[in-house]
Amino acid sequence: MPYTNLRIREIDVSNVRQRMEFIKFPWRIYKGDPNWVPPLISERKAFLDPQKNPSFKHMDVAFFMIDGTYEPAPGETPPPPHLRHGALGRIAAIINHQHNRFHNEQVGFFGFFESVNDREVAHLLLNTASRWVAERGMTAIRGPMNFSTNDECALLIEGFDSPPVILMPYNPPYYIDLVESFGFKKAMDLWAHMIDQSQYKSIDDIPEKLVRVVRIVQKRHPEVRIRHMVKANLDDEVERFKQVYNRAWEKNWGFVPLTDEEIEHMADDIKDIVDEELAFFAEVQQPDGTWKPVGASLTLPDYNQVLIHLNGRLFPIGWLKFLWYRRKIDTARIFALGVIHEWHNKGIDALLYYETAKALFRKGYKRAEMGWTLETNDAVNNTIAHFGGRVYKKYRIYEKAL
Repeated sequence: MPYTNLRIREIDVSNVRQRMEFIKFPWRIYKGDPNWVPPLISERKAFLDPQKNPSFKHMDVAFFMIDGTYEPAPGETPPPPHLRHGALGRIAAIINHQHNRFHNEQVGFFGFFESVNDREVAHLLLNTASRWVAERGMTAIRGPMNFSTNDECALLIEGFDSPPVILMPYNPPYYIDLVESFGFKKAMDLWAHMIDQSQYKSIDDIPEKLVRVVRIVQKRHPEVRIRHMVKANLDDEVERFKQVYNRAWEKNWGFVPLTDEEIEHMADDIKDIVDEELAFFAEVQQPDGTWKPVGASLTLPDYNQVLIHLNGRLFPIGWLKFLWYRRKIDTARIFALGVIHEWHNKGIDALLYYETAKALFRKGYKRAEMGWTLETNDAVNNTIAHFGGRVYKKYRIYEKAL
């Protein structure tokens, strides 16, 4: 047995010191990995603070870490020196009451999973989370979820050759074996699509078939307009986004409705990185002349291209690096694009894609990731393929009966 004296301990995230230990553990796992993007420690501190993250109001969560000591075995390649003793892994056990009410399920989740490459260590972590949710009446466990599909989720299973884009997960390839050897099975795969803008010289090079669709939709629905967000009116724009978000995605597998407080919190978190020229509303004019939002899209500059150089900190010199590397961002992520169900199959999504593409060309982006999407969402996946998108990373959400 490579690791001995294994000990699980529960972490109290309301304790600043313990929360920091949980947050900083990944630096042990990913040391020397050129594709890992260290998160901002200050952001993780706030995200895992029950007093600051409104998601905790509808969740029960327990956080765990495991400690141990490496014992050499004949013929075995030892782990790096920094992984031979001390903390070896972490995990969170989650019951999301919002999810269970919405889907009428009794499932728990695991998240924030990190582990050395050792089945026994990983299985102790996964068993701890499974037992914790089972003791509270859950009949199955899914994951990874950090904390829901509205946050970073799923395990990277294909596409380890490049860093993730903003708000997407990353993990070593051996995590697949650690999770599947414990008995987890595939619940759903998520796809990330990449569009290389270099294949088009300009917006005029987008496939003519799609341009014709856009022209037909514009002619058929003159009451619809597409406009970009106005950050000067951010509070009003957030209210409009609320009207679209839950209704547009409510029928998607695994979707968890956001509360008003969560949407406001999310908006506050990302407002400094949102480019209003890359955020759009589709609106329908009402008889009284007002405009009702029926669709929305939000594309974010890939700030992971900045964070990968900061090692988790903005101070003391992180701000200088931030300002320098921000100028070099050449990739964007189409983070969210949805249309309320009453306006499905009317081409509104094509209008949003088209306006987003024009903005990306105008601003000089070289690449755009579109995702994630559900592997079963043929309509969206086919549309992305028509735009020239290719599936370049795949992620998996796993499930195990309890």
